[in-house]
Amino acid sequence: MKAHVTVTLKSSVLDPQGQTIHNALGKIGIEGVQAVRQGKYFLLNLSPALSQEAARAQVERIAREVLTNPVIEEFSYKLEE
Repeated sequence: MKAHVTVTLKSSVLDPQGQTIHNALGKIGIEGVQAVRQGKYFLLNLSPALSQEAARAQVERIAREVLTNPVIEEFSYKLEE
């Protein structure tokens, strides 16, 4: 089983890297992008012995306690067989 975890800055937190990318898009002639937010992606390979419920609990704990700074970041994840 795999867990795809995405960590992004909370919407209330300024994202200077995202803004820089957005500005660069305009400079190279790419239009129609209203905003850019940057983030991090993690792929966790989980034991096949874990139940869906146990996998969810483990991924949420890892994301909350290790992968994110809860003051400024939030996470989402998807489990895949």
